[in-house]
Amino acid sequence: MIAISLKVNGQRHDVPDVEPRMLLSDLLRDRLGLTGTHVGCEHGVCGACTILVNGDSVRSCLMLAVQVDGADILTVEGLGSPEDLNVLQSQFREHHGLQCGYCTPGMLMTGEDMLRKYPLATDEDIREGLSGNLCRCTGYQNIVAAIRSAAALRSERKS
Repeated sequence: MIAISLKVNGQRHDVPDVEPRMLLSDLLRDRLGLTGTHVGCEHGVCGACTILVNGDSVRSCLMLAVQVDGADILTVEGLGSPEDLNVLQSQFREHHGLQCGYCTPGMLMTGEDMLRKYPLATDEDIREGLSGNLCRCTGYQNIVAAIRSAAALRSERKS
């Protein structure tokens, strides 16, 4: 067993007994109770388990928990709350960017990463950024519209 310490959604967690082979997705879901991070394919293909580690999007099903010792992690629970949605979450709601909701946490975290790093000037830019996240329900158009709208709103706030 290995002891790790990490910050998740602004809160420090000291986990004294992590198996070296435990996946980060399992640590988040099973040990920390953060079930918003969904596990779909467990091969890094679907993107449902996407989170931010030190500001970069990663597939938590492909990363070992011991690899994040000392890291700063943001999960979908850290974006906002039902009473206080962040801009991207509110635009997903406004533009109906979800249906069954299974891919939504990964889409939100990928979208958050893209909004922080790239200008997202065109729908093609957004679609390229989302290409690693699979959705079987929406056809992506509303997700793209939600991210485009969130990008515009964030740009307005910076001006």
